[in-house]
Amino acid sequence: MYTHYALFLANLASLASAWAPPSYSGYTLLWSDSFGGSAGTLPSSGNWNIITGNLGVNGELETYTNSNVNVQLSGGSTLQLVPWADSSVSGGWTSGRVESKYIFTPGAGVITFAEADIRFGSNPTTNKQGIWPAFWILGDSIRSGTAWPECGELDILETVDGQLTGYGTAHCQVSPGGICNEPNGLGGSITIPDQSWHTWRMVWDRTPSTWQAETITWYMDGRQFFQITGSQIGNSDVWATLCHDPLYFILNVAVGGNWPGYPNSNTLGGYGSMLEIAYVAVYAS
Repeated sequence: MYTHYALFLANLASLASAWAPPSYSGYTLLWSDSFGGSAGTLPSSGNWNIITGNLGVNGELETYTNSNVNVQLSGGSTLQLVPWADSSVSGGWTSGRVESKYIFTPGAGVITFAEADIRFGSNPTTNKQGIWPAFWILGDSIRSGTAWPECGELDILETVDGQLTGYGTAHCQVSPGGICNEPNGLGGSITIPDQSWHTWRMVWDRTPSTWQAETITWYMDGRQFFQITGSQIGNSDVWATLCHDPLYFILNVAVGGNWPGYPNSNTLGGYGSMLEIAYVAVYAS
C-alpha cells in the first residue's frame, strides 16, 4: 500500500532527539510519557489510543491509521505523527492521531500545568498548505456522550499551513455563538521563532478563593500569550468543563479542513510535514 518504507527507515535515526520531562521546583510530576521504545514501533498502548478512520469533522481529508508509517516512535525517545499523500484512501491522505488514556482533573486549591516539547517537520511553508498539526485537550465527558463543545475543549497549540504562528483556543457551551463565540472559540496567538523544539504549556490556577478568579493560561517557552478567567466565562458550570472536570490529551496532524483550506500542488507529506513530540507531562503544585 505504501511506497515510502525506505524513506521511513532512513529518517528514523536522523529525526530523533531525546530528553526526559524536566523537574520544576515546587511541583510534582503527576504523569508523563517520553516515548521511549524501538524505532518504528507504536507508542505505549497503556498510555495512548491510536485513532483510525476519517472522523468526518471540520471538512478534513485525512484517514487516520495505526500504521507505523503514520504513527511511530523514532527510537530516540520521540513520537512522530506523519501525514502522507495516498491515493488509495478517500480524501487522498493518511495521517496519525493519538488520544491519551490518562485523564487528569485540575485540583482545587493548587496549580496544575500540562506541557509538551514539540517540533514540526522542516518542509518550507510553501509546501505545507493544508497541513494542520495540534496538541489539544477535550473534556472526558465527550467519551460518555456529551456533545461538543459542551464537553469543553482547550487547544494548547495549533498551526496551519506551515505558518509560524501558534494558536491557543478555548471552546465551550454551545455552537454557534454562546460564551465561547463558537465555532471560532476564544483565543490568542504567538509568533513561533522556527520549526524546531519549543515547549507549549497550559496552566490551570485554582488557588483563588472563588471560581471567578481562577485562570487558564497559555505559554510558549515560558512566554504567556493568552489567558481566560472564570469571570470572563461567567457561568460556573461552563467554567467547570474547562477548569474543574476530567480532561485528556490529543496529538494529531489533520490535513485540509475549513480553517487551513486544502492541499495544493505544492503540498508535501512525509517527515517534512510531521508533528514530533519529545514528551507530554502533567504537574501539580
